[in-house]
Amino acid sequence: MKKFPENIQFKYPWRKYQQEALDQLQEHLSNQHLHVIAPPGSGKTVLGLEVALRLNQPTLILAPTLAIRNQWIQRFCELFLQIDLTPDWISRDIRNPKFMTVVTYQGLHAACNHLKITEIEQAKEESDEVEIFEEEEEKTPKNKYPNLENIIKVLKAQNIKTIVIDEAHHLKNEWWQTLIKVKEALSPVVVGLTATPPYDVSATEWQRYLEMNGPVDTEISVPQLVIEGDLCPHQDYIYFTTPTENENQKIHEFRLNVENLFFDVKTDKTLLEAIETHPIWVNPMEYLEWIYGNLSFYSASLIFLNANEREISESHLEIIGDKDLEIPVFDYHWMEILLNFYLYKDKEHFTQFKEHQKSMEMKLKRCDTLERKQINLEHNQSLRNSLTASISKLQGIQDIVNFEYAQLGNQLRLVILSDYIRKEFIVQTPQNHLEINKMGVMSIFEKLRRENRPHKKLGVLTGSIVIIPQSAYPSFQAKALRANIQNISHSPLAYDSNYILVHQTEQIKHKIVDFITQIFEEGEIEVLIGTKSLLGEGWDAPAINSLILASFVGSFVLSNQMRGRAIRVQNENLSKTGNVWHLACIDPTSSTGGDDFELLKRRFKSFVGVSLQEELSIENGIDRLNIPKELHLKSALEAKNQETFKFAADRESLKQRWVTALESGIQLVEEIKIPYPQKEEKSYTATKQLYYKKTIRSLMMMLGSGLFSFTTTTLNLLAKIYHYGSETQAIYWVLPLVGLVGVVSYGVRSFRVFHLYLKYRDITKDIEYIGMALLESLKEARIIKTPLLELRIEASVDNEGAIYCHLEGGSTFEKSMFISALQEILMPIDNPRYVIKRKSTALFFIKQEDYHAVPEVIGRNKNLASYFEYQWSKYVGDSELIFTRNIEGRKLLLKSRLSALSAQFESSIEHVNKWT
Repeated sequence: MKKFPENIQFKYPWRKYQQEALDQLQEHLSNQHLHVIAPPGSGKTVLGLEVALRLNQPTLILAPTLAIRNQWIQRFCELFLQIDLTPDWISRDIRNPKFMTVVTYQGLHAACNHLKITEIEQAKEESDEVEIFEEEEEKTPKNKYPNLENIIKVLKAQNIKTIVIDEAHHLKNEWWQTLIKVKEALSPVVVGLTATPPYDVSATEWQRYLEMNGPVDTEISVPQLVIEGDLCPHQDYIYFTTPTENENQKIHEFRLNVENLFFDVKTDKTLLEAIETHPIWVNPMEYLEWIYGNLSFYSASLIFLNANEREISESHLEIIGDKDLEIPVFDYHWMEILLNFYLYKDKEHFTQFKEHQKSMEMKLKRCDTLERKQINLEHNQSLRNSLTASISKLQGIQDIVNFEYAQLGNQLRLVILSDYIRKEFIVQTPQNHLEINKMGVMSIFEKLRRENRPHKKLGVLTGSIVIIPQSAYPSFQAKALRANIQNISHSPLAYDSNYILVHQTEQIKHKIVDFITQIFEEGEIEVLIGTKSLLGEGWDAPAINSLILASFVGSFVLSNQMRGRAIRVQNENLSKTGNVWHLACIDPTSSTGGDDFELLKRRFKSFVGVSLQEELSIENGIDRLNIPKELHLKSALEAKNQETFKFAADRESLKQRWVTALESGIQLVEEIKIPYPQKEEKSYTATKQLYYKKTIRSLMMMLGSGLFSFTTTTLNLLAKIYHYGSETQAIYWVLPLVGLVGVVSYGVRSFRVFHLYLKYRDITKDIEYIGMALLESLKEARIIKTPLLELRIEASVDNEGAIYCHLEGGSTFEKSMFISALQEILMPIDNPRYVIKRKSTALFFIKQEDYHAVPEVIGRNKNLASYFEYQWSKYVGDSELIFTRNIEGRKLLLKSRLSALSAQFESSIEHVNKWT
């Protein structure tokens, strides 16, 4: 077989972006690549199949999981061939390829390395019955790729000329290397499809990604697809829970133990002796190179000794470079650095304290703050697990299910995705009274089954367990018969005859997901519970109108894939909306909400949606949901949950919010955001004077206000003196007194603002110029290839005091690299190779200096760094480029870390995607 059968055609009309991509296909393929970025639900699979058809060559399709692999075949048969049975010219076996071969990346890697892995074993891994981390590497033979030549040989024999790679961005490194070798050997046309490009990786990884997929040809955003009617209006909601009594006790015990540990270590005489007798403290000038190469350890030692009231000598103040520096308070952060230094980083100078080091290690382990030589006083893996997998979330899930059923009744199509199956919660006894003490598919099912009022139709779908309502079995059986599958192995659930346990056999395993999906969409199942691996990627059930993510996963990729299950349009229900529910268990001892909430915040960076604020916007991030600041207060969480239910109940309003928000822009842009810092000791007005262009005007207004108030007070006082007939001589001593009060009252306040301006020039007025200097330098470095005349820096400030900046024009890669480099410049200085010393003069006589890191992509080359300094001087002002890999540079690096303007922004600078 040398080409596809005649008259194969997609049976539906093409969406707008699909048609545009197909119309420009020849242009896109001029470099032998087609690279498409589009959200889940946008129809990338059928587009990839159509491109393969038009190329009309033997094709290899690679998918990340078995479920997605099967979906490719199912979609092709249903939507193109319009048949039920898979033709014999389609293969699932890479060792026996056919005209169209559809396999997983893991399958390809295993075959090239003689690794024996069955589909059952792979399905078991994908169903998360064992825990897998993306960063783990495949255990390959020492002689890598021993079977690669044979695989290449059979692929060449089949004349494979097209490779379609689906979601290849989050592969294990070993799998990626195998894929690259296969591509190099075949020299095929590559069709790369992804929903979530890896913008959060390094420049090197991004370049590798582009080498595989080619430059981005078509990128479509969520708002654009909502406009086109290809995705439904949807909203993310967070349901907050608080730890159970046992979990809470565990948290408080940990915090108390750490507090006691902190006090013990802070006052530990032996530790004090060890640090105080260390050469960097005794003879710092002889160890300058070490000090400037280990600034964090030196700083921690200095802060620790200062906390113990040890005098800081002149030599140390000279090293710091600022005699007026206020030494920070010794806290958990500095203790972690200090103990890391004492226990692991300097074995030479602490040899006489070995017994004490062992004792200290044991003390840390007893408090559960040491794991694999990593010291963590704020966070703890056991504590983190107890929050992310808190049993309180089971009640949260039930509350959400009951709420959604009350709103939609038998129209509810709700899916719950979890990480683990938890088979131990299935028993073979007439009753199931097991204590539900773990999160997972079967524990969620049990929670809902036991308290199922009113009666909702519950189902379970995982790689190894399938449960359907007894009432749904006739429909399930009918679908199996139509597929020529008879004698289905099944049995009633031992402790509840209202449910049927379907046993997976070789005959049914490839079809069972399809059958369950159909009866779910028909309403025979209203609440379907499954694993994120089976249903989180690639699974398609457009009827879903509510989704609960009961998963702990926080990755950029999979979390967005899971969310995508609920935002697809349903042709039979054009008024569909989707509610996506996230769960967060709040740590009552943490003012920021704790580790589980931090994980959720990271997850939200990849979600774009409409805000819940009065001023509607479409953007990513968690801020759009109006989360209360007092997360540690249970009353605040309960109030927020009730407010969330109120929003979630009004699905008609959700549609209108999308309509209104979409009218406010035309495109989704990646920006850098410097938010107004939420600090209690700083009012918005005070911080605005640092961030806004109105710094001097604010100062003048304050001085004017002070002068006016002072003058008014003086005149009133004089009038009173005159009214009461006081002697004229009294005026001569009253006026100086009033003047002194005025100077003290208004002068001090004005001086503080003036001093802030002198030390930290307002970055808002020149962020655009910084961007221009950066843009020119990235062009010189060939990171940006688009002509500069086609590019523009856009900078703005919103009503909340946040600064935004983005690159207008250029490719997705260029915009992302620009934002990443700009963020490096504005963030607190860490350890860059080069630093820009920014020099300026205020009011013609007062000198000021600020420090900014030279971005890594520029700083790795001296000539590029010098070019950046030239552009900085051209656009921003006088500057000096400083190399930090020598003693003088290290000294300046320490000083710049402490005094740089960028440090004012702390770590709050972030990437955002906003509809503008």
